[in-house]
Amino acid sequence: MTIIRIDIDDEVLAATMRFAGERTKSEMVNLALREYAQRCTGSEARLRHFAAAQQWDDRDFWRRHVAEKTQTAGRSSGHDHD
Repeated sequence: MTIIRIDIDDEVLAATMRFAGERTKSEMVNLALREYAQRCTGSEARLRHFAAAQQWDDRDFWRRHVAEKTQTAGRSSGHDHD
């Protein structure tokens, strides 16, 4: 853990602590940083997917779409596929 001194808006901190149910300022700051990092990680993944999708042609898109739906339907049906 790193100990730092930062200026934080007291009203915003109090409001976010109420919303999140956190009891300490440190818990709230750590939660906010974790959530921000998760959001950025998700954005990076979407951007990578978007970049990869730029290489797909229409036929490849539909092939992938059908394959994904077929796999999902097979898993959710509760039937074993051997």
